[in-house]
Amino acid sequence: MRLFDLTGEVAVVIGATGALGGALAEGLGQAGANVAVLGRNADRGEACVKRIQDSGGTAKFFPADAMSAGGLKQAHQAVQQSLGAPTILVNAAGGNDPKTTVAGERKIEDIALEDWRANFDLNLVGGVLLPCQEFGPGMVSRGKGSIINIASVSAGIPLSRVVAYSASKAGVLSLTQFLAREWAPKGVRVNAITPGFFPAEQNRKLLFNDDGTPTARAASILGHTPMGRFGKSEELMGAAVFLASSKASGFVTGTELRVDGGFLAQTI
Repeated sequence: MRLFDLTGEVAVVIGATGALGGALAEGLGQAGANVAVLGRNADRGEACVKRIQDSGGTAKFFPADAMSAGGLKQAHQAVQQSLGAPTILVNAAGGNDPKTTVAGERKIEDIALEDWRANFDLNLVGGVLLPCQEFGPGMVSRGKGSIINIASVSAGIPLSRVVAYSASKAGVLSLTQFLAREWAPKGVRVNAITPGFFPAEQNRKLLFNDDGTPTARAASILGHTPMGRFGKSEELMGAAVFLASSKASGFVTGTELRVDGGFLAQTI
């Protein structure tokens, strides 16, 4: 029995056009899954497909917006016709809107309600709820599936500044546990990966100055991370393959798998 062999599985990765989502898609493809790369940016999506194919995997890009229930339904139908019925779903869409950040003279009472709602829509509604509503029932009806949501080290005790992001990611963990309980009797497992700090396009300005040196916030993060470094996107692959594999994690559901270099293992 090969614990981490995903041959014959169909993995849908929403947000695979981003750095971390793309790494998760590549990891699943290297483990043998047929990967459906979903996202809004076709160029990045096709680049992810090529990386998977170059490593010997099978993948295809399907344009989709996680915020559109109709768009997800169309993508689902296209995936099923092209690759087969999805058995793995990775919800990697999300991010932080600077307009909901509290810093300097900007206070929480200065955040516009529409910006707050937009951040929740991105991380919780489009990031988890809508994809699970679209892809989850099919897995339940077939009695097999693994859903992997992406949380954050800020989902528990929130980080400073990113208030809406932290609150919405806390919701991701709560919804993960709710769905895990609801769908466990039907053979569908629902878990979350909690990444630490991985430099990507959305947080690069937060972590690095224009000259490439770490910002004060980056120095604070590294000082709080026992491993003393940022994560590399490929270091998330193993966590996704583990949670996707029913052989390796068949009795694992409703859990949060941290990949954070020890960030949450200490306070001061």
